[in-house]
Amino acid sequence: MMLLLIILASIEILTYVLFRQHLYDKYRTWYYIVTLFNGLLSIWLWLLFIEVLLYRGLFDMPDHIWLLMNLAGMLFAVIFPRILMIMLHYTGRIIRAKTGGHIRSLTSTGIAIAICAFLIITSGTLIGRYNVKTEYTEIKLKELDDDLNGLKIVHLSDLHLASFYHNHKRVEKVMEEINSLKPDLIINTGDFISYGWREFDRFDTILTKARGRYGNFTSLGNHDFGTYHPYFTEADRGNHLLLLNKYLESSGYTVLNDTSQLVTIGDATVAIIGVSAKGSFPHITHGDLQRAIKGTDISDLKILLSHDPNHWINEVKGKTDIELTLAGHTHGMQIGITTKKFRWSPAIFFYPYWNGLYNEGDQFLYVNRGLGSLGIPFRIWMPPEITVITLVKD
Repeated sequence: MMLLLIILASIEILTYVLFRQHLYDKYRTWYYIVTLFNGLLSIWLWLLFIEVLLYRGLFDMPDHIWLLMNLAGMLFAVIFPRILMIMLHYTGRIIRAKTGGHIRSLTSTGIAIAICAFLIITSGTLIGRYNVKTEYTEIKLKELDDDLNGLKIVHLSDLHLASFYHNHKRVEKVMEEINSLKPDLIINTGDFISYGWREFDRFDTILTKARGRYGNFTSLGNHDFGTYHPYFTEADRGNHLLLLNKYLESSGYTVLNDTSQLVTIGDATVAIIGVSAKGSFPHITHGDLQRAIKGTDISDLKILLSHDPNHWINEVKGKTDIELTLAGHTHGMQIGITTKKFRWSPAIFFYPYWNGLYNEGDQFLYVNRGLGSLGIPFRIWMPPEITVITLVKD
């Protein structure tokens, strides 16, 4: 924290000097306006920094996670643009070291880029992360049982509930939207929390409002295991898992920890299989798939819940007879481009299958972008997602 304090203070001073050198003599009115606005942002940033610094409560309390996310957001929205300005301005100063002054066009470019970055990040924070999109996709299966033709699955993932602290009504609205879709199955592929069970913060009473006709099912993501909690002992993690499972059950979910459940739909049987994910990238480990699929041979359709899409690449496709795998985890890195015809995110460098529908032969994978936010409280052109999958006989 001391290093961050020194960096923040240095950036404050360099930014003030930059505005004075560039604006004071020629654009004095603009200098006062810009300095005032910059000062207000600084006050907000420093208040957040001090509040985080003085926090003495439990780490995974939702208000603390919310506070950490807001500080991270301010660092990206305010400090990152300032650094861009400083680099360009003082590069101009170095180039003009002999003659004095600075390269005005270079500084103006830095200010313009900084303003654009600030506006984009602010938009992603205030609008983008709550701009939930419902994605519809149809999967055609050649040997689909007639009783499963038209089966509707609503797929959710990566709620990271603390990102909705103070915004419970937004989650409630999502649950209402899900119910309006009249799903046969609701499937959630994990990461309900980011650090610890306390983040659940009574969200179970909201999550339980959305009900699938044949049930709600979930498997655990890597964050659900308390992997990133900085103070958990092994005993703490064991207690955390017990409490988290209770919260998930009270939310209306059947939790599949490397297990499966057979669901009867008409005269057909669907095997819902759940495999957990543990660890952190690039060392994600997966639960016991062979154990989870035991007893599912009699089913007419197998649906696998696996948080990490790379699991499908490594252990599912071409190695099992599982027709449909649902995953999340990537968030689309919360930044990228999504249109009807083109999708791109830096997530592709880590996850070849990062969002949308993929297949190899008659085996399909759908990767959900997630509903919540992690670490930084914004989504830039990468909206949160509710997925509606309809199975159709080919």
